Amino acid sequence: MEKLMRLIEMTPLLLLLFLPSAFAGHDYNQALSKSILFFEAQRSGYLPHNQRVTWRANSGLNDGKASGVDLVGGYYDAGDNVKFGLPMAFTITMMSWSIIEYGKQMGANGELSHATEAVKWGTDYLIKAHPEPYVLYGEVLFPTFFPPRVDLVGGYYDAGDNVGDGNSDHYCWQRPEDMTTDRHAYKIDPSNPGSDLAGETAAAMAAASIIFRRSNPAYSTELLRHAYQLFEFADKYRGKYDSSITVAQKYYRSISGYNDELLWAAAWLYQASNNEYYLNYLGKNGDSMGGTGWAMTEFGWDVKYAGVQTLVAKFLMQGKAGLHAPVFERYHQKAEYFMCSLIGKGGRNIQKTPGGLIFRQRWNNMQFVTSASFLATVYSDYLASFRGSLKCAAGNVAPSELLSFAKSQVDYILGDNPRATSYMVGYGNNFPRQVHHRASSIVSFKVDPKFVACRQGYATWYSRKASDPNVLTGAIVGGPDAYDNFADERDNYEQTEPATYNNAPLLGILARLGGGHGGYNQLLPVVVPAPNPVVAKPKPAPKPKFTPTPATSSNPITIEQKMTTSWNTKGKTYYRYSTIVTNKSYKTLKDLKLSISKLYGPLWGLSKSGNSYGFPTWLNSLPAGKSIEFVYIHSTSPADVSVSSYNLA
Repeated sequence: MEKLMRLIEMTPLLLLLFLPSAFAGHDYNQALSKSILFFEAQRSGYLPHNQRVTWRANSGLNDGKASGVDLVGGYYDAGDNVKFGLPMAFTITMMSWSIIEYGKQMGANGELSHATEAVKWGTDYLIKAHPEPYVLYGEVLFPTFFPPRVDLVGGYYDAGDNVGDGNSDHYCWQRPEDMTTDRHAYKIDPSNPGSDLAGETAAAMAAASIIFRRSNPAYSTELLRHAYQLFEFADKYRGKYDSSITVAQKYYRSISGYNDELLWAAAWLYQASNNEYYLNYLGKNGDSMGGTGWAMTEFGWDVKYAGVQTLVAKFLMQGKAGLHAPVFERYHQKAEYFMCSLIGKGGRNIQKTPGGLIFRQRWNNMQFVTSASFLATVYSDYLASFRGSLKCAAGNVAPSELLSFAKSQVDYILGDNPRATSYMVGYGNNFPRQVHHRASSIVSFKVDPKFVACRQGYATWYSRKASDPNVLTGAIVGGPDAYDNFADERDNYEQTEPATYNNAPLLGILARLGGGHGGYNQLLPVVVPAPNPVVAKPKPAPKPKFTPTPATSSNPITIEQKMTTSWNTKGKTYYRYSTIVTNKSYKTLKDLKLSISKLYGPLWGLSKSGNSYGFPTWLNSLPAGKSIEFVYIHSTSPADVSVSSYNLA
């Protein structure tokens, strides 16, 4: 339990929470705007009237038609025109997580509405792909090599292809707008399960439900309903999705299995619903499903353990572990193992290129860079809010070092590297011009609507040694090799193909770097601002109220409260209060019991027993001169907090 004793040092730790509002060097706000714009280039289906990537047009309009299922919309995931469900759902989860943590910064940059629209474009498709509680469509494909099952419309194209069936589409270099044949879709159901696919889709729906809670409550409720059903489906009918949808094995094979997705989905459902069932699921299954056992050095669309461990560590810091504290502490230890490996201070550290970039694999290495950097960013803020430090094999590490690491990775992506190349298309002057992406590499359908056949596309456009006619603004390509080398060539798919899941985690990091910390405790429930808020005249906020209890020989404990922030929702003003309890004696404080009255909202940081409150579950005592903090939210003046009993030893 010593690992979790985060004792508050009052003055210097303010520096951790209030970092500079922006970092110098790169225009992170511009990079954020461009990275969100990339998702509009990946849209499938009927494009909206406010589409900003104007060289794209409607596509995939017959998907689902043959089976009487309307699945128009969503994303192509990378450089083809296939819609792969697993990476698409992970993309939505990570975009949502970015908004949950850093929506305030996105709003200040004017990008929150674009970010939430990007999420909704994906979740609209996921809703359509889940027409029954125990049925989920997981891949849209061409019929060339595989017998039909169902056809779908919509989704994001995964990368630069137009894929339904990976094999048949990858033999075709064609704009998505030129796809005219019906495309088939594969589904999972009780007879053909896919717990990893259903679990990730449940996570995506749950995470997205949080960001729409204020701006579109009915839609948020619908997403959460789908998430509940998908989790039940995933948990009840267990199996790997690529054993049911075998055509996915060549492209998005589930190496890690499905246990990580079940835990991941449970974590997001708890975050979205506060339903203790999912917290208990994490506690009861953490050991058997690998959540507490796997010490990870990667995080991505297949392997979710590091993400689960990060979220559960957050729950632990929030004081939500309850009886599961010992199990959650093991999750927490593995989260810290991952973070230490990123900064080179762990027992087994992640490989880096000579220029300092994380290097995991030759093909699309950048996906691991952005995902790992996002976890480092949020964990840095969790630790700073918790007033703690990272425990590594090489010693204690300040939270700011994790954020500095994430910044170094983003700066490398944006051009601070040995080649002085920006790996974000359209950012800076030296960026990839021959991207492995069908839609961007062929003349726009709006410029020349003449049909481009598969082989014609290869002969005329794929082999063309010239810049793409359409700039794929904001796309993060696969990136350099282990020695920082990079070849800007269209047929170099390992390095020049982009993917939606490269960009999704980057949204949060860029918002954080461009907008600063935001001045709030990252462990408190996040209220995502509405993209287009209606400005109501708020009630006058009460002045910050300090209610110190004097320290005397008979009362060596001080209690100090203050209001830290307020916000207005539906005409009602809510306030966050921070309460600091300090041991002013020269002995160790034990068995503390606090009485709290006139409390009309949730409280974090203490454990409740009967009508009194005590130390959080991970803290048994408070050394001399140290402090603990707890917080609560309600819509009136501060609660009455007093000491009922204690012991000094």
